[in-house]
Amino acid sequence: MRAPNPRRRATSPLDISLTINTRNVTTMERPATHPELAGRSVLTLRHHSTEAIEAVLDLSAALKATPWREWPTWLHNRVVAMIFERNSTRTRVAFEAATARLGGHAIYLSSGDTQLGRGEAIEDTALILSGIVDAIVLRTGPHQKLVDLAKHASIPVINALTYDHHPCQALADALTLRERFGALEGLKVAYVGDGNNCYLSLAIVCAKLGMHVTCACPEGYDPDMETVAWADGVARERGGSVTVMRDAVEAVENARAIYTDTWVSMGDEEREAERVRALGPYKLDQALLDRASPDAIAMHPLPAHHDVEVSYDVIHGPRSAVWQEGHNRLYTQAALLAHILAD
Repeated sequence: MRAPNPRRRATSPLDISLTINTRNVTTMERPATHPELAGRSVLTLRHHSTEAIEAVLDLSAALKATPWREWPTWLHNRVVAMIFERNSTRTRVAFEAATARLGGHAIYLSSGDTQLGRGEAIEDTALILSGIVDAIVLRTGPHQKLVDLAKHASIPVINALTYDHHPCQALADALTLRERFGALEGLKVAYVGDGNNCYLSLAIVCAKLGMHVTCACPEGYDPDMETVAWADGVARERGGSVTVMRDAVEAVENARAIYTDTWVSMGDEEREAERVRALGPYKLDQALLDRASPDAIAMHPLPAHHDVEVSYDVIHGPRSAVWQEGHNRLYTQAALLAHILAD
């Protein structure tokens, strides 16, 4: 194993893991995996503790502070099957790059590459892949399909996006917020627009980490209120809160981050005009950003439609954290794979 580089820059507290720091990342045979994650599926962060989430963030920061060429091969001889039934840029590329940089191999399978596309039962796919690869990453529509795959698989299954949840995005969001603001407890985040899967996963991770997160959305675009109520209960135990309101300006008051997402996702094209009309008052533009805290950042999971849900001058402006957020997908997904598969 290559010795640590003595000329590597000094690290900040955010670069240091509770159990793994940048000095020993390259000298450890295996990371100290969190017991809730080792060999386990990740379908939604709702089922994982604050400590498990923080362990992923800590390792993400440590990996980010380490040059890629010096990453350890923790996933040597590990093979990850990536089934993507919906289009992807960041999630797919980050999983493939992370697996490769950690010494493993990823097999990409589109909806036309597997027998699932021809009607094979999800149970049969789960059983056969469990005897060939080490983990399955699935991007699909109905969340129940992911749940069924995990139920019948004897290997870990990772949610790469469903209609209901996007936990990989939420981990990158949390890492970005931690890099920008340090301690997260009590931090206020405002989400404006459609209360979709990205909002729900953001609400869950914010709740687990003690933040305040408010969703401003029009009637008919509310998030799943059962999840909101559950997340609010979890957040309040840690000094945070999760709320939903109608007024975007009120929602962003004193917020340190304003988050939005595309208004027209895959499958929503037929209702594009209707959705744009309804969501118009929730556009993240400079005027809305200026109503937040003076140091507020703009966040977006991408892909973005310039000057629709977010203005070009915001997403490409000096207060945008969007590119940092997108790049962090590599580090959080690498850390997630390491915790799940390295042991």
